[in-house]
Amino acid sequence: MPRIAGINIPENKRLVIGLGYVYGIGPTLAAKILKSQQLTHNPKFSELTPQQIDKLREVVEKDFTVEGDLRQQVNQNVRRLKEIGSYRGSRHTRRLPARGQRTKTNARTKRGKRVTVGSGRKKSAEKT
Repeated sequence: MPRIAGINIPENKRLVIGLGYVYGIGPTLAAKILKSQQLTHNPKFSELTPQQIDKLREVVEKDFTVEGDLRQQVNQNVRRLKEIGSYRGSRHTRRLPARGQRTKTNARTKRGKRVTVGSGRKKSAEKT
C-alpha cells in the first residue's frame, strides 16, 4: 500500500480517486497534481513504479498543505472567529449552519433528530 502524507492508499484505486483519500486533496487538485507529473487518471497505484509513487508523495507533501497541517489551520480559523465574537463564530459555537442556510426547516444534520411534542397530557395507566 502506498503511503502519502501519512495515509495508506489502496493499490486497487485509480490515481485520481486514491489521491482523494488525503484530506485537502479533491478531484480537481488530484488532476492538477497528476498533470504536473505527466500521469494519466486511469492507471491504478499498483501499476506505478516506486519512483513514481515517491515523486507523487514528494509533490503532495512539499507543495500543498494537507492532512494534519490543514486540519490545524482550519481549527485555528474557527477558534479565531469564536474569539473575536463574529456571527460565524457564534454559529460554530452553537453548532448551527454558518453560511446562511435556513434552519426553520432542513438542517437536520446540524440540529439533530426531530423531536415533536405531544399534547402534554399523560397517558392513563393501563387496565389490570
